Amino acid sequence: MTIHHHNHPYMTIHDFHSHSHIGWDNSIEPIAEVDSGQTISYEIVEASGGQFNRQSTAEDVKNVDFSKLNPVAGPIYIKGAEPGDTLEVEMIDFRQLEWGWTAIVPGFGLLADDFPDPAIKIIDLADRKKAEFLPGIDIFLKPFPGTIGVALKEPGNHSIVPPRHNGGNMDIRHLVKGTKLYLPVQVEGALFSIGDTHAAQGDGEVCGTAIEASMEATVRFKLHKGKTIAEPRYEIPGPPTPEADSMGYYVTTGHGPDLYKASQNAIRYMIEHIVDTYGVTDEEAYMLCSIAVDLRISEIVDAPNWLVSAFLPNAIFR
Repeated sequence: MTIHHHNHPYMTIHDFHSHSHIGWDNSIEPIAEVDSGQTISYEIVEASGGQFNRQSTAEDVKNVDFSKLNPVAGPIYIKGAEPGDTLEVEMIDFRQLEWGWTAIVPGFGLLADDFPDPAIKIIDLADRKKAEFLPGIDIFLKPFPGTIGVALKEPGNHSIVPPRHNGGNMDIRHLVKGTKLYLPVQVEGALFSIGDTHAAQGDGEVCGTAIEASMEATVRFKLHKGKTIAEPRYEIPGPPTPEADSMGYYVTTGHGPDLYKASQNAIRYMIEHIVDTYGVTDEEAYMLCSIAVDLRISEIVDAPNWLVSAFLPNAIFR
């Protein structure tokens, strides 16, 4: 971690493992104190916490230690932050991407019942702009942090898995370079943490993993005193998906009184389309949906049925 400030010398902390934690707990001692306006760089280890490498197989996925998943760097104490304030976190840059992984973890994901077996795909990220998922299928790299947030006001250790009103494991694919995220401060100093960096993801992260990748993440803090929000908000500086938009989409839909089940069906139909059209396996199609397909709520007012669309960008196919 490097902290840049006009009044301070550089402080560099490279050891992610000794400056990271698992779960939200407001009693964890901060690893550093910063002022509003400061910029910090973190060297973040991917969501397996170093359990996977370029040679990992489905067997490694089967044997993964869940207690080590999704470590986050921090917490950082922001001077002057108090409950009721808002912490702005601007995404400055994401660098040093080398390789990533996407996996199907048994019991996890939108279609966990359809895909009971473990699988993993290792992806080379050296190109920086695109990555080959399979021959003829290239994914646009849009790096961002999957997990980002401040400490909860409630005492004790709270699971890192779900998103909450403090931020958390939101997996918002739009928190890329240039985006500003606003978080509701709940404890003194805010106690900000970040991790679970992704090289690319679709809206929904449907198989449970994105392209999970270690990288250097740089953010800038700005404290808004007395500005109170209930849950996170964010601002995007431009069109969110210009590369994907460039050649149009193939879209499947799912409907019903349950948005979750409608989403499952939209993805099932998309898997069917990808398998039929591109000759990949069901598992490969499911992972591709997780890293490239965007789920959208098309309609949520015409009771008793709501409608979900799944958008597959044509631009990823050569």
